[in-house]
Amino acid sequence: MLVIQPVQNKKEVAEFIDFVYDLYEGDPNFVPELFIAQRDHLDPKKNPFFDTAKAQLFLAKDNGKVVGRIAAVRDDNMIDFTKEPIGVFGFFDVINDYQVAEALLNTAVEWLKNENLKFLEGPYNFSVNHTCGLLIEGFDVPPAVMMTYNKPYYQTFLERYGLQKKMDLLAYKLDSNKFPERLRQSAPMLKERLERKGITVRKINMKNFINDVKSTVHVYNQAWSKNLGYTPMSEKEFLHAAKDMKMIIDPELVMLAEKDGQVIGFSLTLPDINEVQIKIKRGRLLPFGIFKLLLNKGKIKNTRVIALGVLEEYRKLGIDAYFYARSFDYVQKHPYLETGEASWILENNPEMNQALIKAGGIVEKKYRIFRKSIA
Repeated sequence: MLVIQPVQNKKEVAEFIDFVYDLYEGDPNFVPELFIAQRDHLDPKKNPFFDTAKAQLFLAKDNGKVVGRIAAVRDDNMIDFTKEPIGVFGFFDVINDYQVAEALLNTAVEWLKNENLKFLEGPYNFSVNHTCGLLIEGFDVPPAVMMTYNKPYYQTFLERYGLQKKMDLLAYKLDSNKFPERLRQSAPMLKERLERKGITVRKINMKNFINDVKSTVHVYNQAWSKNLGYTPMSEKEFLHAAKDMKMIIDPELVMLAEKDGQVIGFSLTLPDINEVQIKIKRGRLLPFGIFKLLLNKGKIKNTRVIALGVLEEYRKLGIDAYFYARSFDYVQKHPYLETGEASWILENNPEMNQALIKAGGIVEKKYRIFRKSIA
C-alpha cells in the first residue's frame, strides 16, 4: 500500500537522503552527495536559507519501503523579490512508476496551497542559489560539481502532471586545448586596458578568505538579479556556501576585479570534486571515504566555471573575457586539468552564450525549470 508521509525525525531524514543511493545503485554516472553535507543542508538549524524560508520533506513508502521523495518549499525571499506567490518543489526522486510520482507531487501541491501559494516551480534544492534544474539532455557523462543528475523518465512524469517548461539552463563543455589562440593572446592587452581604467584583477586571498567573500556579495546580488528564479542571498547565506567550497578551492581559479578598492566583478571556478565523490560509497566519508577524498583530490582532471559576474556599469570592458583568458592560461599550464564546464547559463542570455561559443564551448547538457499554476 502506497503512503506519502512527512519527514519528522532524524531517522526519516536519513531515509530521505539514502533513497537516492538505492535508486541509482549501479548507475555509472550517478555521483553520491556526501551524506553529512546533505544532512546539514536539510537542517533548518544549520542552513541559513531557512532564516527566511520553510520546507516540508515527504517520503513515499510502499509496504514500508521508500519508493520516492519530494520537498515542498516556501521561500519568502523569492516571493518578495518576484512579487509572485511561487511555491517550490525539489529533491524529487522516484522509482519508475507515475502513480508514485503523482502522489508525491499532489502532496507537495497541497502543502503549498495551504501556504496560499499559487504556482508550482522547480526543481530547486532549495532555491536557484543551490543545485537546481532537471537534466533533460546529457545523461551519458556524470554531472559536474554542484550540478544535478536524474533519471530520464522524470521529464515525462513532470510533463504528464501538467508542468511546463519555464526555462532551459545550459552547460557548456570547454576544452583547454581548444581555447581560441586569439583570446589567449588577448590577455595581456585586456589586462593593460583594464589597468588604464583603474581596474585590477587578483586571485582570492585564502588568508583573508572571509573578508574577500564578503566583498563579493553585492556583485552576486546585482549581477544575477535578472536571472531566472533569482533570490537575493544574505551575507550569512553567501558565507555558508563559500565555507562548503573552501576545501576544494584552487586560489588561482577564483579572481576578483577591483576598482578604487571595491570589488566590481568576480569569477569562481572549482576543480570538479565529483570525480572523487563518484567513488565514495553511499556518500559516507567513514570509514574509507575520507581517504579516497584526500588521496584523489590532486588527480582531478576537470573544472567547473560556477559563477562569473560583473557589476552592470562595468560590463563590456572585457573583464569577463580577461577572467576566461586568465583561467584557461592557468588550466593549460596545470598538468591535471584538461577540460571544464561552464554552467549553468540561461538559454536566453545571448551575451554569456556568445562568449562561451567564442571560447570554443559546446553545449553538453541541458537542464529545465518547470512551472504550473496550482490556484
